[in-house]
Amino acid sequence: METYSCKKCGMSVNAQCGKCDVALVNGHISLEDGTQVQVSKCPSCEGKIKSPLCCGEDMSCAA
Repeated sequence: METYSCKKCGMSVNAQCGKCDVALVNGHISLEDGTQVQVSKCPSCEGKIKSPLCCGEDMSCAA
C-alpha cells in the first residue's frame, strides 16, 4: 500500500527512512509564526522531511 497519494491525479509514493528502513508517517511541525507545515517523519529515529508534493499540493497520507 502506498504511503502518500495525490488526490488530484492519483500518483502515489512509498516513503521510508533510509537509515531505519521503516515507513515514514505523516506529521506536522509548527513554525515560529504559528503556521503548521506537513512533514513525513520516521517513527524510529524521529528524522523529518517535507512531505512530498504533487500537482502543487501536499500529498495525503494513507494512514
